[in-house]
Amino acid sequence: MKTMRIVAITVLCLTALTILGASYLAPAGYEQQFRETPQAGPSAHHPLGTDDLGRDRWARLLYGMRVSLTLAPLAALFTTVLAGLVGGIAGYYGGWTERCCKLLIDLFLSVPWLFLLITVRAVLPLNVSPEASVTVTFALLGLLGWAASARVICTGAKDLMKSEFVWQARAQGFSGFKLVRLHLLPNLRGALLAQFWISIPVFIIAEANLGALGLGVAEPLPSLGSLLRELQDVVTLRPEPWRLLPLAVLIVVISSFQALLNKQEVRA
Repeated sequence: MKTMRIVAITVLCLTALTILGASYLAPAGYEQQFRETPQAGPSAHHPLGTDDLGRDRWARLLYGMRVSLTLAPLAALFTTVLAGLVGGIAGYYGGWTERCCKLLIDLFLSVPWLFLLITVRAVLPLNVSPEASVTVTFALLGLLGWAASARVICTGAKDLMKSEFVWQARAQGFSGFKLVRLHLLPNLRGALLAQFWISIPVFIIAEANLGALGLGVAEPLPSLGSLLRELQDVVTLRPEPWRLLPLAVLIVVISSFQALLNKQEVRA
């Protein structure tokens, strides 16, 4: 297990360094068109060839990784904050506040949020700008993916409110924000961190699903999901195996996150 964890951390660190150096590793950029060589095979100038518009596949893969693997953690952070807010309020106050929060949580859990995300994204204009599509896509991921984490945080906060050290703190005059800051948040830090790490691969896969359906990040900005759309043309995959690299990257990154999460579960 230790070896798997080291390998997973190494893979994620190399991936992070690669996407940070995308502008140096692929100076041509993701939208420049080489119209004289569309659908070209791998070469010294284009390590993964070019697509049907003559754009460099290697550059689009690096920038697509940057979009997906940078914004998914931001969406996960937003989700974790929202889950901590709703779950913490429910566990702290209890009573009717807890019942109202749990009703809201159950409502979001009962809705197939991926299909709802597809529906909401599909009603947006088709000519939306790439920047707006990125913002909308990952904002929707953050807004719709918090409920499961909120239930975990609610349970943890509720148990903490029944603990002896919280009762002792209350007897000493601690209440409100001071009680939350000094006693609840430090003891919920592990649960919040775990929910954050769990959300990242979920959002990467969700964006990949949206992009494969043509509802993710708008062109010409690439993402792992939009790059996977090319795999629909399965006839050409056999003579062009390099087109499978976006799928391989997605599998390796998700597997690395899963290896870290499994290690964390073993420790728990």
